[in-house]
Formats: sequence, structure tokens, C-alpha cells
Amino acid sequence: MGKYFGTDGIRGKYGEGYITASFAFRMGAALAKYAAGLKPGMPLNVIVGRDTRASGALLSDAIAQGLNSRRVFVHDAGVVPTPAVAQCVQQQSADLGIAITASHNPAQDNGIKLFDASGCKLDLLEEAGIEALIDQEPEMPADLPPAKYYPLDAAGFYINYLSSLLDQNCMSGWRIVLDLANGATAVTSPAVFKRWGAKLHLIGDQPNGKNINLGVGSEYSGALGEAVRRHSAHIGIAHDGDGDRVIFSDENGQVLDGDVVLGIFALYALKSGALAGNTLVSTIQSNLGLDHAIRAAGGQVERVDVGDRNVAHRMRAICANLGGENSGHIIFSNFSTTGDGLLAAVKLIELMRQTGKPLSLLRQEIMIFPQQTCNLKVLDKIPLPQLPKLSQAIQQIELNLDQSGRVLVRYSGTEPKLRMLVEAKDADAVDQALSILERAARADLHVIDD
Repeated sequence: MGKYFGTDGIRGKYGEGYITASFAFRMGAALAKYAAGLKPGMPLNVIVGRDTRASGALLSDAIAQGLNSRRVFVHDAGVVPTPAVAQCVQQQSADLGIAITASHNPAQDNGIKLFDASGCKLDLLEEAGIEALIDQEPEMPADLPPAKYYPLDAAGFYINYLSSLLDQNCMSGWRIVLDLANGATAVTSPAVFKRWGAKLHLIGDQPNGKNINLGVGSEYSGALGEAVRRHSAHIGIAHDGDGDRVIFSDENGQVLDGDVVLGIFALYALKSGALAGNTLVSTIQSNLGLDHAIRAAGGQVERVDVGDRNVAHRMRAICANLGGENSGHIIFSNFSTTGDGLLAAVKLIELMRQTGKPLSLLRQEIMIFPQQTCNLKVLDKIPLPQLPKLSQAIQQIELNLDQSGRVLVRYSGTEPKLRMLVEAKDADAVDQALSILERAARADLHVIDD
């Protein structure tokens, strides 16, 4: 992580830290300088989209003013899913894409995600260069002219592209529950499914600027499962606030683990010979059961650090075409450069139609190990090697588990939290190990109990 950038862009509470109009202006000016360095003397075009947070338009205007100050043409994508911004960068041959969103965070937060000219998230070196340029920029002037935009129907492009992946009215007779998180997918996802003839039951489809992710969306699955059962739906689909993640419920209202979804996609791609290099790219967060299932089918799982950007970068490096995180970021690189919740839903429904199997049967083909997690809010992110009790506990647990399980302890890249995970074939061993880790962490760190 850098000075401003975390694992997925810049994020924080609006009006504090770096999520202010003044910082956004400086970032816009810095991005203009950065892009000019890539194309000296050439006209520059940048696409800006946002989710439904009330602060989104204010940040968008400030970034646009910074870009305008260096004569960059700014195209306003409006409220669209983050993957739609990435897609439009490619379609419009733009130089950069900017998504103003805090993803699954509450409405009072906001953030900034960046895409390069190929629609890919920037790497650490590129982010470091932009951070240095931001630090060189003066404060936002008081007498700036209004932001100047060129309108862009990014939502229309996105809807048309996703709709083209399946035949019109192919879901006639399907009942689908869609949880839109009161976010960026509130218009686009229903429009796509309606073209396919599905009967929709919507949750979180009334964004008002203050209710994004408020008890709805991928972080709150209870309403999704209950609605699936109530409407006898074939599947439940829940987006996060900006639409780059997704979770699913089967027809019984049972939510699928993200690793099970990744495993289903990889398993059937292996069977059909469509998994490039017979390799699924996932992160260190994914369950060991995923490795076992894919290995048994003749494939392999390659792991990277947490973050869908890391997954995407590794996929490009080894020419893989499927990867993701168990949080619901799923990347089909033959169709998109980044995680796309709607695309993942399309691919899962396509698989259900091809196999004739309901999701409750498909999920049984991937067995995951018992897993427990614990997240502790901490005052300071002291480097893990400097935590003696926690380091000793990790070492002893790993020794006890041997090859039958694993421990993962890390700090969140976007929040002041220590994240701890234990998984093993034996559920009791998992519970015991996690209790030991929590006690050790509390002994070494200043933990804030809300």
C-alpha cells in the first residue's frame, strides 16, 4: 500500500483525510500530468463514473475541475457500475478511467478507483508515481470555473454488451431475486435481465444517496435468501455498491461461499477444456478445499495477495482466463478486464441452463474446509513480526495443523482492522486455533471493541 492508495484505490470517510473536494482536485490535476507523460502533446480523454453516494457528484466535479485545469477532456459516465467504467475506457479509447466509489462501505464513505487505457487497474509503481504528482499540486483555488464534462452513455453501452451474451428472452419463466444494494447497479442489472425475459423481484432498488449498502447488498445476505424462498426463485443475486462483486443464493435460499462459486466455474471450465492453462487464479484468502477440488479435476489453483487487482495482474502474466476472490470479485478475462458481478451472474445462469442443474446441486461439487474468521478493530497497525505473542501463536498453530490446514493473519488494506483466518479439515481444531489467535492479538495490540 502507498501513501494514499490501499488495496483497491483510495477510500475513506467523505470530508476527512483524502476524501475531500480539495484532494480530488489535486488528484485530477496530477492525473492529467500523469496521462500527459504517457502521451506527450496529444489530446487526453478521461472517463469518470460514480456510484449513488450523495458525495459522488461533488468529488466527480472536483476531479473534473483538476483535469480541466490541464485541458483534459472529461466524459461523464454518470451513475454506473465500476466495470462499466473499465469497459468504456476500452470502447472509447480513453486514456484513463475513474470510478468514484467506496464499494461495499457505508454511504458516509467514498473513494476513487483508477483504470489505465486498457481498462486495467493500475499497479503499485504507477500508483506511487501518481502519489508523488499529487504531493506536488497546490491546494484547490477558491475561484474555479464549473466542471466541464462531455456526456457519455456508459450505462447504455454496458447494458447492450452484457445483454448480447445471452439470447433475448432466454430466461422466460425464470424467477430471479436481485439485490442492488441501492447502488450503481440499480438501473443496469434489471435492464439486462428484463431483456432476457426474467421475472424480477428487486431489493435495494431505491437509492437516495444515503442508503447505499444500508442493510442490503452483498454484505447483508439474509434478505436475499428470505426473498428467494418467498418468491420460489431460481436464484438470488446480490451486488455490492459499485457492482464489481456479487454473491449468490441457491433456490433454497442458501447463500453460496465465494470459493464454491469460483470452484464451480473452474470445474466446468476444466471439463470443457475452456480453462486456460488449467489454472484458476485466486488469493491467499481462498479456502484449501478449493485447491483440493480443482486438483482432483486435473487443474491447479495459483494464489496471489489479497485484492482483485493482484488477481487480474497475475492472470495477464500467465494468460489465465478465470480468477477471483472469495469476497465475490470474479474475473472472466475473455469478457472483462476487472471483476464484474453482473457478468459473473450471467455466466452462472448460463452454466445452470447448460447443465440443467439447480444451484443447490452445483454447489455440492465443491467441498470447502471448515473455516473461521475474526476481525479486530485496532488503534495502530503494528507490523506483525513486532507482535511476539501473535507471532508465536501463528507458528505453533501452523506446526500443529501441518498440511491439513492453514492460518492467515493480515491487516485490512482499507480499514483499521486485523483479519485472522483459520481453516482445517477438523472444525474443532479451527475453533480452538482461532481462540488462541484472538487472545494473542488482544495481548499484543490495542483492540477497539465497538
